[in-house]
Amino acid sequence: MHGRDSNEPVRATAWVRGRVQQVGFRWWTRARALEIGLTGYASNLDDGRVQVVAEGLPADCEHLLALLRGPDTPGAVSGVTEIWTATGDGYDGFAIR
Repeated sequence: MHGRDSNEPVRATAWVRGRVQQVGFRWWTRARALEIGLTGYASNLDDGRVQVVAEGLPADCEHLLALLRGPDTPGAVSGVTEIWTATGDGYDGFAIR
């Protein structure tokens, strides 16, 4: 997240690989995002990954990404790929899709 204004909201979109479906991963992610104060959603993808879209301050999004990569996630995360963009229309809360 170099070169971004730390006071301007951003969107981090992450694709989480591993055994992350049918283990409570989306609900766990939602709880962590709400604790941090992020909005967005977590969604199962047909290929077995979970997509996480989070909007908020860069440091808060980085915190969520660190948690997604950490040892305390449900299931077994084998990797996380992310992209950073400007925020969109915004989200109300953090949804499970």
